[in-house]
Amino acid sequence: MRGARAVAVLAMAAAGNFTIVAAGLMGGYRLNMTPSVPLGLWRIETIRRPVRVGDIVFACPQPGGLSGQALSRGYLQRGLCPGGFAPLIKPVAALPGQAVEIDREVIIDGTRLASSAIRRFDGQGRPMQPWSGGRVPFGTLFLQSSFEGSYDSRYFGPIPAEGLLGFARPVLTLPR
Repeated sequence: MRGARAVAVLAMAAAGNFTIVAAGLMGGYRLNMTPSVPLGLWRIETIRRPVRVGDIVFACPQPGGLSGQALSRGYLQRGLCPGGFAPLIKPVAALPGQAVEIDREVIIDGTRLASSAIRRFDGQGRPMQPWSGGRVPFGTLFLQSSFEGSYDSRYFGPIPAEGLLGFARPVLTLPR
């Protein structure tokens, strides 16, 4: 009898957790556990104006190519985006037409970005290949976090704007 009661309690707790997670996903809430932006609960907000430099967005990485390698190396997490990736949460650093130079750090339209050093190797000693740089193409965005260890457009290049899920709005976050 005790075993059955314990199983019932565990099943109810699991169902409750599932319900909370499902409601959060359907309600556009995401838990950020990466240092790219402050840790905590964020909400995906519908984009109703042009995206600007400095906006923080949720975006799906493009499936295949570098994204597959990034997933296998643990730079990206599994999730509900096409290709099985979790959405990225990153600030917009450059818009279409802006010039991005990548050498030891990132320079956009002649201005060096703070905290933009390029890593040549990841924490496991595997080589990291930075994006070659150039003008941000029409219909794409260059995303970059101020966290130097971030896997962002420094490495995979601009992402298609059609992959944007929305603006990222903090709900309950921890201070940096």
